[in-house]
Amino acid sequence: MTATPTNSDPKSLAAELLHPLPLGRTWFTYGMTAIAFGLTGLALIPLLAILIEILRQGLPHLTPEVFVSLPAPAGVTDVPNGFANAILGTLIMVTIATLLSIPFGVMTGIFLSELGRGAAASGPVQTVASFVRFIATILSGVPSIIAGVFAWGVIVQTMKGFSALAGGFALAIIMLPIVTLTTEEALKLVPDSQRLASAALGANRRQTTFRIAVTSALSGITTGILLAVARAAGETAPLLFTALGSLTWPDGLLKPAPSLSVLIFNYSQSPFVEQTELAWTASAVLVGLVLLTSILSRFFTRRRLKIR
Repeated sequence: MTATPTNSDPKSLAAELLHPLPLGRTWFTYGMTAIAFGLTGLALIPLLAILIEILRQGLPHLTPEVFVSLPAPAGVTDVPNGFANAILGTLIMVTIATLLSIPFGVMTGIFLSELGRGAAASGPVQTVASFVRFIATILSGVPSIIAGVFAWGVIVQTMKGFSALAGGFALAIIMLPIVTLTTEEALKLVPDSQRLASAALGANRRQTTFRIAVTSALSGITTGILLAVARAAGETAPLLFTALGSLTWPDGLLKPAPSLSVLIFNYSQSPFVEQTELAWTASAVLVGLVLLTSILSRFFTRRRLKIR
């Protein structure tokens, strides 16, 4: 029999790996890399321009008094001018939205991942899971003003008044699909071998889901929650329909409440210089809050990757 020639010589394999690419392919690689970096730079220009302008206009007026003072009356320059009430109102409404959206969003994501796919899903369960996933995907792309109009019809019209509760409800609608879908994706990253090992040791479905799958995906779920919080903190349109706004401290959950985004919206159109300056400063603070939550989400993501 004639031996079939093989190319298993380590020296020949190493020579092929170290052999340079043809000149045409090399220039094509460099060209595509340059185009990719160029397009990335073009996409970043508007973002960087906005960020630089906010920092340039807002940081010079960022003083300690803006964090402890109420907005001064229009045209008055000899009193402290700040937006402490707007910061507090934003925190209250985001907290309400978080408390409303996290339990429903996380549990829905668990249902979609653990019961609505694979061998566990059969018949009506799979149909319901597909429908819920479809609705969550649609809601994630719905404009925020639609959520505001819905909350206005459900809460404001029913209670006959604007309130922080209505604002938190509107923000919860925005956060819910984000939490749901990120929870599902985080649970999908947990290897099925861990679930099988848990079942082999005698654990039931509930124990496997909450002690193994959810625990392993906790950092990813936290990342999704923080991203949803960052999205909700910067929303303006829903709060115009629900919380309305106020120049005083928040007066309970059933009264109109101030927020940073609404203050920026109102003061950016003001003819008074001190109010436009305050709007720029509030913009810088809001960007800082969103950036902080994004950094925290990146921290949890990196921690999850290190654990894996």
